[in-house]
Amino acid sequence: MNDEKNNLIITDDETDCRIAEGIEKNRKGNFTLKTDAAKVHVKLKKHKFKFGCNLFMLDEFPDDADKNRIYREKIPECFNMATLPFYWDITEPEEGKTRYAAGSEKIYRRPPADLCVEYCEKNGIEPREHALCYEHFFPKWLSDKSTEDVKKQIIKRMKEISSRYSGKIPTIEVTNEMFWGEKGAVDFYYDPEFMEFCYKEAAKYFPANTLCINEATYEVWEGNASPWGAYYCQIENLLLKGARIDAIGMQFHMFHRREEYYAKTRRTYNLKHDLAMMDNYSRFNRDFHITEVTVPAYTDLPEDEQTQADVLEKLYSMWFSYSNTQQIIYWNLVDGYAYGTTPGDMSSGENYYRGGLLRFDMSEKPAYKRLKQLITQTWSTEETISANCGKASFRGFYGQYEVTADGKTYIVDFDEDGKEICL
Repeated sequence: MNDEKNNLIITDDETDCRIAEGIEKNRKGNFTLKTDAAKVHVKLKKHKFKFGCNLFMLDEFPDDADKNRIYREKIPECFNMATLPFYWDITEPEEGKTRYAAGSEKIYRRPPADLCVEYCEKNGIEPREHALCYEHFFPKWLSDKSTEDVKKQIIKRMKEISSRYSGKIPTIEVTNEMFWGEKGAVDFYYDPEFMEFCYKEAAKYFPANTLCINEATYEVWEGNASPWGAYYCQIENLLLKGARIDAIGMQFHMFHRREEYYAKTRRTYNLKHDLAMMDNYSRFNRDFHITEVTVPAYTDLPEDEQTQADVLEKLYSMWFSYSNTQQIIYWNLVDGYAYGTTPGDMSSGENYYRGGLLRFDMSEKPAYKRLKQLITQTWSTEETISANCGKASFRGFYGQYEVTADGKTYIVDFDEDGKEICL
């Protein structure tokens, strides 16, 4: 990139200080181990905070066992969350014929939910549903049905997914990209009742799950930090109607042509502005999920890949620092396999941006290495503590720890400030 793009992120000392203080205050706590041992070794093994990516290419590399193996290995090395594809047109491509089982017919970039859940369970990864009532991927067979029939089919879909996954997938993304203005598959999508209906029905069938609303980048980040922005008003309107929304989803796809990149990111790469937007949404007192992140590299040149990594570090630090944020999900792990493209054609569709964390050959880009370093080293805790009067106290990041004392190993959760555990 040119010299201009070497300074993509806009920040200042006050903002940087706020971010550093936010990480220390919001992501760490004071913990105590009650023990007879003289010394105790503690090591964070798994963050409480959720770092993820989508799982759309799980076993989706045809006739390439190495790529399938590497993909399976790379995700748990860095992430503890994965977004699963629950688009209706691929979970029920024909009316009444669902496609959840692991052995279902292959659909590119759409691995069956059972396969994904099984992989997540084996690797200590929390699965995330995307998206329950995402109308732009409603099946074609739904388009000739009346509004009442569509409602019945939505309820049927919710019942099926709830009975199969509500105990396995904590986060349910109810709606997504509602400001996408193209004509959809069903007229009910344009009914004033659509979103209220979706959330109130979801609350019935997913009473113990986190219900998330999700929206595209422009609607979330591009406006002013005011309570009359479109997305803000949409959320407020639904809450006033009695809809249950537990988390506010915020996409962050930087899908800009390279020649426009610098000009188009002057607001979204301004950390002070982004924090102000988050302050605005915090009025709702809801969790934040940064749901779909794409930061482009555009080429495989070292300087461009380095810039991608530098931008990601600043953005992730900002989001991680904010108290409401509970999840950050990068989108595509691998270059060259994006939606609506020919695999390996780096000039088509979203492949153009080279926004993955791994190259097309599955080698690690600086962005992957940087995120892994942040998650597993910079934002991690490992130390040996001397006990005093039967107590070993330390300050560390929230999460699951491996504790060693007197030759014995324990797995303990330090998930709240001031927590004490007796070994």
